[in-house]
Amino acid sequence: MGTEPEYEPTAHLETGYVPESEAPVANFFEEESDTRRSRRPSREKQRRRRRRTIVMLVVLVFFAGVVFGLTIFLRDLLGMNEIKDYEGSGTGSVSFTVAEGDGPMVIGGKLEAADIVATSKEFLNAFQTESEGREIQPGSYEMKQQMSSSAALDALLGDQGGAVHYAAVARDLRQSEVFEILSTSTGIPLAEFEALAKNPQAFGLPAQAVSLEGYLHPGEYRFPLDQDATSIVTEMVDGTFAVLEDAGITDPAEQYRILTKASIIQAEAGEADYATVAGAIQNRLREDNVETSGLIQSDATVTYGLNRKSYDLTPEEKADKSNPYNTYANPGLPVGPIGSPSTEAVEAAAKPADVPYYYWVTVNLDTGQTEFSSTLAEHSKFVAQYQEWCATQEPGRCA
Repeated sequence: MGTEPEYEPTAHLETGYVPESEAPVANFFEEESDTRRSRRPSREKQRRRRRRTIVMLVVLVFFAGVVFGLTIFLRDLLGMNEIKDYEGSGTGSVSFTVAEGDGPMVIGGKLEAADIVATSKEFLNAFQTESEGREIQPGSYEMKQQMSSSAALDALLGDQGGAVHYAAVARDLRQSEVFEILSTSTGIPLAEFEALAKNPQAFGLPAQAVSLEGYLHPGEYRFPLDQDATSIVTEMVDGTFAVLEDAGITDPAEQYRILTKASIIQAEAGEADYATVAGAIQNRLREDNVETSGLIQSDATVTYGLNRKSYDLTPEEKADKSNPYNTYANPGLPVGPIGSPSTEAVEAAAKPADVPYYYWVTVNLDTGQTEFSSTLAEHSKFVAQYQEWCATQEPGRCA
Protein backbone atom coordinates (compact mmCIF):
# COMPACT_ATOMS: atom_id res chain seq x y z
CA MET A 1 0.00 0.00 0.00
CA GLY A 2 1.39 3.21 -1.04
CA THR A 3 1.95 6.17 1.29
CA GLU A 4 0.04 9.27 0.51
CA PRO A 5 2.09 12.34 0.29
CA GLU A 6 1.61 14.81 3.11
CA TYR A 7 -0.55 17.82 2.45
CA GLU A 8 1.41 20.86 1.51
CA PRO A 9 -0.83 23.94 1.41
CA THR A 10 1.92 26.14 0.21
CA ALA A 11 2.25 24.09 -2.93
CA HIS A 12 -1.36 24.76 -3.75
CA LEU A 13 -1.10 28.41 -2.93
CA GLU A 14 1.89 28.84 -5.13
CA THR A 15 0.07 27.36 -8.17
CA GLY A 16 -3.10 29.28 -7.46
CA TYR A 17 -5.18 26.10 -7.53
CA VAL A 18 -7.04 24.93 -4.44
CA PRO A 19 -9.44 21.97 -4.51
CA GLU A 20 -12.94 22.70 -3.27
CA SER A 21 -12.69 20.10 -0.56
CA GLU A 22 -9.70 21.84 0.80
CA ALA A 23 -10.89 25.42 0.31
CA PRO A 24 -11.92 26.07 3.91
CA VAL A 25 -8.61 24.89 5.16
CA ALA A 26 -6.78 26.79 2.49
CA ASN A 27 -8.85 29.89 3.14
CA PHE A 28 -8.10 29.57 6.80
CA PHE A 29 -4.36 29.41 6.23
CA GLU A 30 -4.49 32.11 3.56
CA GLU A 31 -6.24 34.56 5.86
CA GLU A 32 -3.78 33.87 8.65
CA SER A 33 -0.84 34.22 6.30
CA ASP A 34 -2.11 37.53 4.87
CA THR A 35 -2.58 38.98 8.36
CA ARG A 36 0.88 38.01 9.46
CA ARG A 37 2.35 39.30 6.22
CA SER A 38 0.52 42.63 6.54
CA ARG A 39 1.68 43.12 10.15
CA ARG A 40 5.30 42.02 9.76
CA PRO A 41 6.35 44.60 7.08
CA SER A 42 4.66 47.40 9.12
CA ARG A 43 6.73 46.68 12.22
CA GLU A 44 9.92 46.24 10.24
CA LYS A 45 9.30 49.49 8.40
CA GLN A 46 8.79 51.28 11.70
CA ARG A 47 11.99 49.82 13.09
CA ARG A 48 13.86 50.75 9.92
CA ARG A 49 12.45 54.27 10.03
CA ARG A 50 13.51 54.65 13.66
CA ARG A 51 17.00 53.37 12.87
CA ARG A 52 17.29 55.73 9.91
CA THR A 53 16.08 58.64 12.02
CA ILE A 54 18.58 57.89 14.81
CA VAL A 55 21.41 57.49 12.32
CA MET A 56 20.51 60.73 10.60
CA LEU A 57 20.37 62.57 13.93
CA VAL A 58 23.76 61.19 14.95
CA VAL A 59 25.23 62.16 11.59
CA LEU A 60 23.73 65.64 11.80
CA VAL A 61 25.03 66.16 15.35
CA PHE A 62 28.45 64.89 14.31
CA PHE A 63 28.67 67.16 11.29
CA ALA A 64 27.34 70.12 13.29
CA GLY A 65 30.12 69.55 15.82
CA VAL A 66 32.70 69.30 13.06
CA VAL A 67 31.47 72.49 11.42
CA PHE A 68 31.40 74.35 14.77
CA GLY A 69 34.89 73.19 15.71
CA LEU A 70 36.24 74.02 12.27
CA THR A 71 34.67 77.48 12.47
CA ILE A 72 36.26 78.17 15.85
CA PHE A 73 39.61 76.88 14.59
CA LEU A 74 39.52 79.04 11.48
CA ARG A 75 38.45 82.10 13.45
CA ASP A 76 41.32 81.56 15.88
CA LEU A 77 43.70 80.95 12.99
CA LEU A 78 42.61 84.13 11.28
CA GLY A 79 42.48 86.11 14.51
CA MET A 80 38.71 86.64 14.22
CA ASN A 81 38.11 85.64 17.87
CA GLU A 82 40.69 88.03 19.28
CA ILE A 83 39.67 91.17 21.11
CA LYS A 84 41.46 93.81 19.10
CA ASP A 85 41.16 96.51 21.73
CA TYR A 86 39.48 97.11 25.06
CA GLU A 87 37.13 100.03 25.51
CA GLY A 88 37.32 102.80 28.06
CA SER A 89 39.82 103.74 30.75
CA GLY A 90 39.97 100.30 32.41
CA THR A 91 39.27 99.06 35.93
CA GLY A 92 41.22 98.40 39.11
CA SER A 93 44.83 99.42 39.59
CA VAL A 94 48.16 97.89 38.61
CA SER A 95 51.74 99.14 38.80
CA PHE A 96 53.57 99.09 35.47
CA THR A 97 57.28 99.70 34.98
CA VAL A 98 58.98 101.03 31.86
CA ALA A 99 62.65 100.08 32.02
CA GLU A 100 65.48 102.17 30.66
CA GLY A 101 65.80 101.46 26.94
CA ASP A 102 62.28 100.03 26.49
CA GLY A 103 60.82 101.03 23.12
CA PRO A 104 57.15 101.08 22.05
CA MET A 105 57.21 97.44 20.86
CA VAL A 106 58.66 96.18 24.15
CA ILE A 107 56.30 98.36 26.16
CA GLY A 108 53.35 97.09 24.13
CA GLY A 109 54.35 93.49 24.78
CA LYS A 110 54.61 94.14 28.51
CA LEU A 111 51.24 95.89 28.53
CA GLU A 112 49.59 92.96 26.75
CA ALA A 113 51.21 90.43 29.10
CA ALA A 114 49.87 92.37 32.08
CA ASP A 115 46.38 92.55 30.48
CA ILE A 116 46.53 96.33 30.54
CA VAL A 117 45.85 96.44 26.78
CA ALA A 118 44.26 93.78 24.59
CA THR A 119 47.07 93.53 22.05
CA SER A 120 50.49 95.04 21.62
CA LYS A 121 49.67 95.60 17.94
CA GLU A 122 46.83 97.98 18.73
CA PHE A 123 48.96 99.80 21.31
CA LEU A 124 51.72 100.24 18.73
CA ASN A 125 49.18 101.57 16.24
CA ALA A 126 47.97 104.05 18.85
CA PHE A 127 51.52 105.13 19.61
CA GLN A 128 52.33 105.69 15.95
CA THR A 129 49.21 107.76 15.30
CA GLU A 130 48.77 109.62 18.60
CA SER A 131 52.16 110.15 20.26
CA GLU A 132 53.03 113.15 18.07
CA GLY A 133 56.75 112.55 18.43
CA ARG A 134 56.72 112.23 22.21
CA GLU A 135 58.51 109.37 23.94
CA ILE A 136 57.48 107.23 26.91
CA GLN A 137 59.87 107.86 29.76
CA PRO A 138 61.28 105.08 31.99
CA GLY A 139 59.75 104.75 35.43
CA SER A 140 56.79 103.34 37.35
CA TYR A 141 53.22 104.13 36.35
CA GLU A 142 49.87 103.50 38.00
CA MET A 143 47.76 101.86 35.30
CA LYS A 144 44.45 99.99 35.11
CA GLN A 145 43.48 96.58 33.80
CA GLN A 146 41.93 96.30 30.33
CA MET A 147 42.43 99.87 29.15
CA SER A 148 41.94 100.94 25.59
CA SER A 149 45.23 101.40 23.80
CA SER A 150 44.65 105.14 23.58
CA ALA A 151 43.91 105.40 27.31
CA ALA A 152 47.04 103.41 28.17
CA LEU A 153 49.13 105.61 25.88
CA ASP A 154 47.69 108.76 27.47
CA ALA A 155 48.61 107.46 30.93
CA LEU A 156 52.18 106.68 29.86
CA LEU A 157 52.61 110.01 28.10
CA GLY A 158 51.10 111.94 30.98
CA ASP A 159 48.11 113.18 28.99
CA GLN A 160 45.41 112.38 31.56
CA GLY A 161 45.19 115.96 32.73
CA GLY A 162 46.66 117.76 29.76
CA ALA A 163 50.18 119.15 29.67
CA VAL A 164 52.43 118.50 32.66
CA HIS A 165 55.95 119.14 33.90
CA TYR A 166 57.87 115.88 33.75
CA ALA A 167 60.71 115.25 36.22
CA ALA A 168 62.77 112.07 36.52
CA VAL A 169 64.47 111.92 39.92
CA ALA A 170 67.00 109.09 40.09
CA ARG A 171 67.89 107.26 43.28
CA ASP A 172 70.99 108.32 45.22
CA LEU A 173 70.75 111.96 44.16
CA ARG A 174 71.56 114.62 46.69
CA GLN A 175 69.10 117.33 47.63
CA SER A 176 70.93 119.93 45.55
CA GLU A 177 70.78 117.69 42.47
CA VAL A 178 67.07 117.02 42.95
CA PHE A 179 66.31 120.72 43.22
CA GLU A 180 68.18 121.41 39.99
CA ILE A 181 66.07 118.79 38.19
CA LEU A 182 62.85 120.20 39.63
CA SER A 183 63.76 123.76 38.71
CA THR A 184 64.71 122.78 35.16
CA SER A 185 61.52 120.75 34.71
CA THR A 186 59.05 123.23 36.16
CA GLY A 187 60.72 126.56 35.54
CA ILE A 188 60.37 127.41 39.23
CA PRO A 189 63.45 129.29 40.46
CA LEU A 190 66.01 127.11 42.24
CA ALA A 191 66.02 129.55 45.15
CA GLU A 192 62.41 128.68 45.99
CA PHE A 193 63.26 125.03 46.53
CA GLU A 194 66.40 125.88 48.48
CA ALA A 195 64.41 128.17 50.77
CA LEU A 196 61.94 125.39 51.55
CA ALA A 197 64.77 123.06 52.57
CA LYS A 198 65.76 125.46 55.35
CA ASN A 199 62.60 124.60 57.27
CA PRO A 200 62.28 120.80 57.00
CA GLN A 201 60.02 120.57 60.05
CA ALA A 202 57.32 122.34 58.03
CA PHE A 203 57.10 119.13 55.99
CA GLY A 204 56.90 116.84 59.01
CA LEU A 205 60.59 115.97 59.41
CA PRO A 206 61.95 115.33 62.92
CA ALA A 207 63.81 117.96 64.92
CA GLN A 208 67.28 116.56 64.12
CA ALA A 209 66.76 117.05 60.37
CA VAL A 210 68.64 120.11 59.11
CA SER A 211 67.44 119.83 55.51
CA LEU A 212 65.21 117.73 53.27
CA GLU A 213 68.08 115.39 52.41
CA GLY A 214 66.92 111.80 52.09
CA TYR A 215 63.22 112.70 52.09
CA LEU A 216 62.88 113.66 48.42
CA HIS A 217 61.64 110.33 47.14
CA PRO A 218 63.11 109.24 43.77
CA GLY A 219 60.79 108.40 40.91
CA GLU A 220 58.90 109.64 37.86
CA TYR A 221 56.87 112.77 38.45
CA ARG A 222 54.33 114.59 36.29
CA PHE A 223 53.45 117.86 37.92
CA PRO A 224 50.51 119.99 36.72
CA LEU A 225 51.63 123.23 35.15
CA ASP A 226 50.26 125.29 38.03
CA GLN A 227 51.77 123.20 40.84
CA ASP A 228 54.01 125.32 43.08
CA ALA A 229 57.30 124.45 44.79
CA THR A 230 55.72 123.80 48.20
CA SER A 231 53.22 121.25 46.89
CA ILE A 232 55.90 119.59 44.76
CA VAL A 233 58.18 119.10 47.77
CA THR A 234 55.22 117.97 49.88
CA GLU A 235 54.35 115.31 47.30
CA MET A 236 57.90 113.97 47.27
CA VAL A 237 58.28 113.98 51.07
CA ASP A 238 54.90 112.28 51.49
CA GLY A 239 56.13 109.58 49.12
CA THR A 240 59.07 108.89 51.43
CA PHE A 241 56.83 108.75 54.50
CA ALA A 242 54.59 106.26 52.69
CA VAL A 243 57.58 104.01 51.91
CA LEU A 244 58.73 104.13 55.54
CA GLU A 245 55.26 103.30 56.84
CA ASP A 246 54.94 100.43 54.38
CA ALA A 247 58.21 99.09 55.80
CA GLY A 248 56.72 99.24 59.30
CA ILE A 249 58.70 102.31 60.41
CA THR A 250 56.39 104.90 61.99
CA ASP A 251 58.41 106.57 64.76
CA PRO A 252 59.87 109.85 63.39
CA ALA A 253 63.28 109.39 65.04
CA GLU A 254 63.53 105.80 63.79
CA GLN A 255 62.43 106.92 60.33
CA TYR A 256 65.32 109.38 60.27
CA ARG A 257 67.74 106.68 61.36
CA ILE A 258 66.46 104.20 58.74
CA LEU A 259 66.68 106.81 55.98
CA THR A 260 70.26 107.61 56.98
CA LYS A 261 71.21 103.95 56.85
CA ALA A 262 69.30 103.42 53.59
CA SER A 263 71.11 106.31 51.93
CA ILE A 264 74.46 104.67 52.76
CA ILE A 265 73.24 101.33 51.42
CA GLN A 266 72.08 103.08 48.25
CA ALA A 267 75.50 104.65 47.71
CA GLU A 268 77.56 101.60 48.64
CA ALA A 269 75.80 98.65 46.99
CA GLY A 270 73.97 97.33 43.98
CA GLU A 271 70.34 96.37 44.47
CA ALA A 272 71.13 92.65 44.66
CA ASP A 273 73.39 93.32 47.66
CA TYR A 274 71.24 95.83 49.57
CA ALA A 275 70.13 93.43 52.29
CA THR A 276 73.62 91.97 52.79
CA VAL A 277 75.26 95.39 53.06
CA ALA A 278 72.47 96.41 55.45
CA GLY A 279 73.34 93.38 57.59
CA ALA A 280 77.04 94.25 57.56
CA ILE A 281 76.29 97.84 58.61
CA GLN A 282 74.03 96.55 61.35
CA ASN A 283 76.88 94.38 62.65
CA ARG A 284 79.20 97.40 62.70
CA LEU A 285 76.65 99.38 64.73
CA ARG A 286 76.38 96.74 67.43
CA GLU A 287 77.83 97.68 70.82
CA ASP A 288 79.81 94.43 71.04
CA ASN A 289 81.48 95.03 67.66
CA VAL A 290 85.22 94.64 68.27
CA GLU A 291 86.05 94.16 64.60
CA THR A 292 85.57 97.83 63.62
CA SER A 293 84.79 99.35 67.04
CA GLY A 294 81.51 100.83 65.87
CA LEU A 295 82.95 102.50 62.78
CA ILE A 296 81.00 102.13 59.52
CA GLN A 297 83.97 103.36 57.44
CA SER A 298 82.02 104.43 54.35
CA ASP A 299 83.74 106.49 51.67
CA ALA A 300 80.34 107.74 50.50
CA THR A 301 79.61 109.44 53.82
CA VAL A 302 83.00 111.17 53.97
CA THR A 303 82.70 112.56 50.45
CA TYR A 304 79.20 113.84 51.21
CA GLY A 305 80.58 115.79 54.14
CA LEU A 306 83.27 117.19 51.85
CA ASN A 307 80.62 118.14 49.27
CA ARG A 308 82.36 116.02 46.66
CA LYS A 309 81.49 113.00 44.58
CA SER A 310 84.97 111.51 44.28
CA TYR A 311 85.86 108.60 46.57
CA ASP A 312 89.56 109.32 46.22
CA LEU A 313 90.17 110.24 49.86
CA THR A 314 93.42 111.12 51.59
CA PRO A 315 94.43 109.68 54.98
CA GLU A 316 93.97 113.14 56.47
CA GLU A 317 90.40 113.37 55.16
CA LYS A 318 89.56 109.97 56.58
CA ALA A 319 90.97 111.00 59.97
CA ASP A 320 89.15 114.34 60.15
CA LYS A 321 86.66 114.11 63.03
CA SER A 322 85.32 117.58 62.33
CA ASN A 323 83.47 116.18 59.34
CA PRO A 324 80.16 115.07 60.94
CA TYR A 325 79.64 112.63 58.06
CA ASN A 326 83.06 111.00 58.50
CA THR A 327 82.31 107.41 59.51
CA TYR A 328 86.02 106.54 59.52
CA ALA A 329 86.67 108.90 62.44
CA ASN A 330 83.25 109.02 64.14
CA PRO A 331 81.50 105.83 65.30
CA GLY A 332 77.87 105.13 64.49
CA LEU A 333 75.72 106.60 61.77
CA PRO A 334 76.47 110.03 60.30
CA VAL A 335 74.33 112.96 61.37
CA GLY A 336 71.83 112.43 58.56
CA PRO A 337 71.08 110.94 55.14
CA ILE A 338 73.53 111.48 52.29
CA GLY A 339 71.10 111.14 49.38
CA SER A 340 67.67 109.93 48.28
CA PRO A 341 67.35 106.17 48.85
CA SER A 342 65.09 103.95 46.78
CA THR A 343 62.17 101.98 48.17
CA GLU A 344 64.29 98.81 48.00
CA ALA A 345 67.12 100.39 49.98
CA VAL A 346 64.69 101.55 52.67
CA GLU A 347 63.23 98.05 52.90
CA ALA A 348 66.73 96.58 53.26
CA ALA A 349 67.60 99.07 56.00
CA ALA A 350 64.40 98.20 57.85
CA LYS A 351 64.99 94.45 57.51
CA PRO A 352 68.73 93.78 57.14
CA ALA A 353 69.96 90.28 56.34
CA ASP A 354 71.39 88.23 59.19
CA VAL A 355 74.98 87.81 57.99
CA PRO A 356 78.40 87.39 59.68
CA TYR A 357 80.07 90.11 57.62
CA TYR A 358 81.65 93.42 58.61
CA TYR A 359 83.36 94.32 55.33
CA TRP A 360 82.39 94.66 51.70
CA VAL A 361 84.05 95.94 48.55
CA THR A 362 82.94 96.06 44.93
CA VAL A 363 85.83 94.47 43.04
CA ASN A 364 84.47 95.19 39.55
CA LEU A 365 82.58 98.42 38.93
CA ASP A 366 81.36 97.22 35.53
CA THR A 367 79.66 94.07 36.78
CA GLY A 368 78.97 95.25 40.32
CA GLN A 369 80.61 92.13 41.76
CA THR A 370 80.84 92.69 45.50
CA GLU A 371 82.78 90.57 47.96
CA PHE A 372 81.97 90.29 51.67
CA SER A 373 84.28 89.40 54.55
CA SER A 374 84.17 88.78 58.28
CA THR A 375 87.80 89.75 58.97
CA LEU A 376 90.10 92.56 57.92
CA ALA A 377 92.69 90.10 56.58
CA GLU A 378 90.15 88.56 54.22
CA HIS A 379 88.84 91.98 53.24
CA SER A 380 92.35 93.18 52.38
CA LYS A 381 92.66 90.44 49.77
CA PHE A 382 89.51 91.64 48.05
CA VAL A 383 90.69 95.25 48.22
CA ALA A 384 93.86 94.15 46.39
CA GLN A 385 91.66 92.46 43.78
CA TYR A 386 89.76 95.71 43.31
CA GLN A 387 92.98 97.67 42.93
CA GLU A 388 94.21 95.21 40.29
CA TRP A 389 90.99 95.76 38.36
CA CYS A 390 91.37 99.53 38.64
CA ALA A 391 94.90 99.29 37.24
CA THR A 392 93.44 98.03 33.96
CA GLN A 393 90.97 100.93 33.63
CA GLU A 394 91.17 104.42 32.25
CA PRO A 395 92.51 107.09 34.64
CA GLY A 396 89.78 108.36 36.93
CA ARG A 397 87.56 105.28 36.53
CA CYS A 398 87.98 104.29 40.17
CA ALA A 399 88.11 107.80 41.61
